Amino acid sequence: MKTVTLRNGVTVPALGMGTWNIGDSGSRRAGEIESLRKGIENGLRVIDTAEMYGNGRSERLVGEAISDLRDEVYLVSKVVPSNASYMGVQKACHRSLENLGTDRLDLYLLHWRGGVPLEETIRGLDALQDDGLIGGWGVSNFDVDDMEEAESLSDRCLVNQILYSLEYRGTEFDLLDHDADSGTVTMAYSPLGQGGDLLQHPVLHEIASRHETSLGAADAAQIALAWVMRRSNVLAIPKAGSPEHMPRNIASMEISLTDADLKALDRAFPAPKRKTSLAMI
Repeated sequence: MKTVTLRNGVTVPALGMGTWNIGDSGSRRAGEIESLRKGIENGLRVIDTAEMYGNGRSERLVGEAISDLRDEVYLVSKVVPSNASYMGVQKACHRSLENLGTDRLDLYLLHWRGGVPLEETIRGLDALQDDGLIGGWGVSNFDVDDMEEAESLSDRCLVNQILYSLEYRGTEFDLLDHDADSGTVTMAYSPLGQGGDLLQHPVLHEIASRHETSLGAADAAQIALAWVMRRSNVLAIPKAGSPEHMPRNIASMEISLTDADLKALDRAFPAPKRKTSLAMI
């Protein structure tokens, strides 16, 4: 299984499970829990959630899904900027721990930058780490200048979680290389795009027709995931909402894209030629 290694020496699979919009529907709850458990049982350790997702509903669903599997999971949650003061981070973390039914987070992220000085937020995160409530911390939706400020304040930042897919390649101009050079892992959210349009692109289907996995013929989603995970410093977290899709997500790690595949994708989804604003959804 392809892996990435964090600066603190922890190694995790390069494919994880996202939980945005999970837990919002009672009718989908059983399937969402089954999907997470299926992923864990097949070696996907990383589960990403946030206090903002459904005002804690996602965290509570994750807590239920992992209640007897906690030690097999690398558990990630995020604090919103309005709770990112020194004391606010402490209180938010305790709420998330209660929602998740656990005594620790493996990774805790600042969801995006807000009005609280970054130095104060980092002091709060460092205190949580020193107290053993989190194994480490990182950030989300930070561009190069934000990362440089964080790095000037601390050498503990493990991860920068950002939007990255074939549809959103702007970060390739400078941010991905900056984070890789500084030892910060990129966690790519929405790697399959938004709304399903990306997966209808004929080039993805053409490339998929040339690849096989242990489950049979590859599909467009597997090609899109394999493309995101082609970088050694990137961890992809597609949504884990369906137990039917989970085995196919896992099988995407079997795909090695050829030079011809990559050139075809570059023609269909051109790499950035100049600095662009960091995209965020």
